[in-house]
Amino acid sequence: MKRGFLEACVLAAVSGEESYGYRIVKDVPACMGLTESTLYPLLKRLEKAGCIAVRSAEHNGRLRKYYRITDTGRERINEFLAEWPSVQEIYRYVEGARS
Repeated sequence: MKRGFLEACVLAAVSGEESYGYRIVKDVPACMGLTESTLYPLLKRLEKAGCIAVRSAEHNGRLRKYYRITDTGRERINEFLAEWPSVQEIYRYVEGARS
């Protein structure tokens, strides 16, 4: 389940403007525990799925990859948000076990 949340957070991080790895890690809420070692495989999966586009550009003498969301990525965010009522239902069910 956390993987789905991480994916949605990364897509949200690149939805407004293109971004790069370190900045994405900083932009995603800290409670998600996103690290660069977790981020880069996720970015590869999102690229392969057509959810993000990647370009490389030189920055301070080094090559940096910039990521931006695609229409497919925006669709993925909408699918994630459409599942929210189901997530809430599961949360309420599990919360009932605290009694």
